[in-house]
Amino acid sequence: MYQINREKNRIQRLSIKRFAELKFSEKDHLQEWIANEPEALGEELLIVQKEFDGFDDTRERLDLLALNKDANLVIIENKLDDSGKNVVWQALKYASYCSSLNKTQIIGIYQDYLNRYLGGGDAQQLICEFLDVQDIDEVVLNGGNQQNIILVAAKFRKEVTSTALWLLSHGVQIKCFKVTPYQLEELILLGVEQIIPTREAEEFMIGMSVKEADQKTAESTKKKRHIVRLKFWEIALKALRESSIQLFDNVNPSQDHWVNAGSGVRSVPYTIIFGQKEARVEISIVRSEKFENKFIFDFLHGQKIQIEEVFGDNLEWKRLDSIKASRIQYRMPFDGYNEDNWGEIIGWQVASMAKLERAFKGPLAAANDAVRTQEFPEEEC
Repeated sequence: MYQINREKNRIQRLSIKRFAELKFSEKDHLQEWIANEPEALGEELLIVQKEFDGFDDTRERLDLLALNKDANLVIIENKLDDSGKNVVWQALKYASYCSSLNKTQIIGIYQDYLNRYLGGGDAQQLICEFLDVQDIDEVVLNGGNQQNIILVAAKFRKEVTSTALWLLSHGVQIKCFKVTPYQLEELILLGVEQIIPTREAEEFMIGMSVKEADQKTAESTKKKRHIVRLKFWEIALKALRESSIQLFDNVNPSQDHWVNAGSGVRSVPYTIIFGQKEARVEISIVRSEKFENKFIFDFLHGQKIQIEEVFGDNLEWKRLDSIKASRIQYRMPFDGYNEDNWGEIIGWQVASMAKLERAFKGPLAAANDAVRTQEFPEEEC
């Protein structure tokens, strides 16, 4: 790694260091860095525990336990300057131990983590927000044998990389990340590089997984909840088209529990949610750049009093600092899968969306103008 000197038009090599040289330790430093910035490992992860030792008949403990966006458990094992020979075996044991954890146990493990390290919070709600689902009952946590493994070290021995590649070829989801500390005078940097699988190989594997997922989706379209949702949206969208709201005129019925319509601001749609236990209308702020999402949310939140006065009720303002997206929502509990309630639910959705559009039309346009004038730092890879 080099530092670029713009004035001299030269580059200067940064010194590669060992963690031991810099007096960094595995538990107090590397583990804490990843726990607080898990996206350094190339994907959005929700850390649910560290130093997890909740295994029967053994005192072993894994470094970090996380959930990924597929609701699968991720076992993260950290080693400093050398992976050692047995890290794969160690991680496989932990994955086998964790394979039996059920939803209630995982929520309890995360709640303990929140209480012990983060000053509290609602584990169930935070998991729903991370997975972007409305109801924890819709989620299958740690389903089947889909546990993932991530190994982190400054140097990987050949027996480790060879075994990891073999496991990968047999369907075990395992990744290896090489972490390298660099120093330039007083400046210390950390390089994080995914070495197994390489990015190119991973993209190919993801493509194959998407193909398999599409086949499974096609086979599952006849499931009851999909039929119910499709039937509901046919009725709801017809009612929306017959109302004064024009946002959803070109939206087709869906098997999803939500439908979106453009607001005139890029990646900030109006969303209507139909759930088993509640209905919801919301502004979804879902740009790929986290800084832009939070800027738009903060801009709108600065007009909270005026917006809620026009809307006619209090809204739920969810900045969601732990993930990229933010949202502003209004909801009402309903027994959604009881068709006898659909008339009431749809009436509420139409009225609430009309109020939401009226309250946010001006502020969203102003937010859009404001965000265009901002210079945001580049998102970290």
